[in-house]
Amino acid sequence: MKKEEKKSFVDKLLSMAKNEIRVSYKLSDKPLKGAVSKIGGKPLVPKDFEWPYYTGTDYLDENRKMRPLSFLAQFHLNDIAPFDTDGILPKSGILSFFYELETMRWGFDPDDLNSAKVFYFSEAEELSEADYPKDLDEEFIVAEFAVELVNHVSILQYCDYNDEDRPDWNDYDECSITAGYEPDEWGTYSKLLGYPDVIQNSMQAECETVTRGYRQGCPEDNAKIPEEEKQEINEKAKDWMLLFQMGNVESDHYELMFGDCGHIYFWIKKEDLKAKEFNKIWVILQCS
Repeated sequence: MKKEEKKSFVDKLLSMAKNEIRVSYKLSDKPLKGAVSKIGGKPLVPKDFEWPYYTGTDYLDENRKMRPLSFLAQFHLNDIAPFDTDGILPKSGILSFFYELETMRWGFDPDDLNSAKVFYFSEAEELSEADYPKDLDEEFIVAEFAVELVNHVSILQYCDYNDEDRPDWNDYDECSITAGYEPDEWGTYSKLLGYPDVIQNSMQAECETVTRGYRQGCPEDNAKIPEEEKQEINEKAKDWMLLFQMGNVESDHYELMFGDCGHIYFWIKKEDLKAKEFNKIWVILQCS
């Protein structure tokens, strides 16, 4: 691309840019109490809360087993509101994220349903700290980290840009960086909203396909989908948006990694987010 073409394309990327809320963290010296945003530790929940479980196989054992999910993070939406410049999330309450860390489901199989959960509690003041279930192995308890939030420009990824005038990857990468994108080479970025930092492939159509009951992962799976439904899936894929992306979490004495320097991505349909139906999320894991 010529210099003027690159400038024009940078302007185009910026015209499509979104706001993302970057989440950085620091290992907490003492337990974080009250309605705070944090990674790990013990979640705040209502009195009648039932800890979520996933029943399924792992990749080395075909026997189905019931496993408790791990608590990943909670966000006090009062903290988030000043950074949510588009007013996408609720203004108050607690948003909590859980994922089953023993099997780390990839999200390309309908059987992965319930391997991840998001809970929205509207009244933060009425919540109390939950104890871990006795069958949650210590290996899958996430260490507690205090978080800091910052707004950052979010740029559409190469695999999701479908216009005919898409430049080659190197030019796209250069223009994205010029527009403010910072490549996530080691899977460390965690964030709310914005575009995902894609490691493998576009995910919206995958979310739509799997939640319709079709397994993904190989050409044989795709061949089972009726041709007329594939077009509808591609249209409905546009309804899905990123809610939360979580990357590696590490300190001198702790490490949580999703695959090999990967991310997990919590997706939700825009209409379900608007209706606060956070039980309708889908999670995909991608890694190098």
